[in-house]
Amino acid sequence: MTDPDRARMRELQAEYERRGDAVGWFEALYREGVANPDLIPWARMAPRPELEVWRQRTRRDLQGRACLVVGCGLGDDAEFLARAGGRVTAFDIAPTAVAWCRRRFPSSSVSYVVADLLSPPEGWRRHFDLVLECNTLQTMRTGARERAMASVASFLAPGGRLLVICRGRDPEEPLGELPWPLTRADLAAFGAHGLVEESFDDVVSEDVRRFVVEFS
Repeated sequence: MTDPDRARMRELQAEYERRGDAVGWFEALYREGVANPDLIPWARMAPRPELEVWRQRTRRDLQGRACLVVGCGLGDDAEFLARAGGRVTAFDIAPTAVAWCRRRFPSSSVSYVVADLLSPPEGWRRHFDLVLECNTLQTMRTGARERAMASVASFLAPGGRLLVICRGRDPEEPLGELPWPLTRADLAAFGAHGLVEESFDDVVSEDVRRFVVEFS
């Protein structure tokens, strides 16, 4: 990811925010990214390494489990969970991203869906055994993030698990530019929605500090 490419992401976010549209920049970025995937910072074309490490460490049984991937991007994390045996639904607000996933994985068992995290389908409530939220919360300002966290928590079935992977910072550190790192206290807000922190890892991956947190 070069500086000009990251700058373009920030330009689009700022442009759409001025219009009063907090999420429209995702679709705009994906449309531009079809010709130049390097414009999309989170498009690794491989599963997040933190997800792979979590799977190796926990050996969580996903066989036949209902899994949901929030803000699925180009689908690599969703495909990873499907290979592990999960019955995976993966959604993104950007239709271009969802169409891209379907082209990349034409024989996939994953159900790729266009949906809005801030206004999700009612049928997803209390439905999923595992919810993966990777890098979405860090693209939202505080008000939208609080609504997003409430939605994410609502997806968990009784006994379900939430895995969050995000950029991390200490409270005294500056927020900086998009993507905006979260503090541990930010993530503790999931407790207001009935979730309990089961594990917390503070890691450095690809020269970026990240938090890997599992809730039940």
